[in-house]
Amino acid sequence: QVRLVESGGGLVQPGGSLRLSCAASGSIFSYARMGWYRQAPGKQRELVAAITSRFTTNYDDSVKGRFTISRDNAKNTVYLQMNSLKVEDTAVYYCNLGIGAGESYWGRGTQVTVSS
Repeated sequence: QVRLVESGGGLVQPGGSLRLSCAASGSIFSYARMGWYRQAPGKQRELVAAITSRFTTNYDDSVKGRFTISRDNAKNTVYLQMNSLKVEDTAVYYCNLGIGAGESYWGRGTQVTVSS
């Protein structure tokens, strides 16, 4: 069983920065595809950024140039550096670990609120 624990959320003003972290338990982290998703009130959960086991990254168009996903396999941790935050980035951010054919795990989420 894999356990994912997110941290780093909070309240920030527009234009500010936050760094989210997601620590994973177990021994499969380095083989897994890691993703950050977000869900705003009344909206569906959406993919923000992902990074493969080979460190290939992809981003939603809305965050390109502002967010950076990275991973540290030695620490079983994936990060999401969020810069130039906008009010519309406000959401609960979830960490996801995917491996194999359809095997997927989720964290409980961390709230990010961008407001003046």
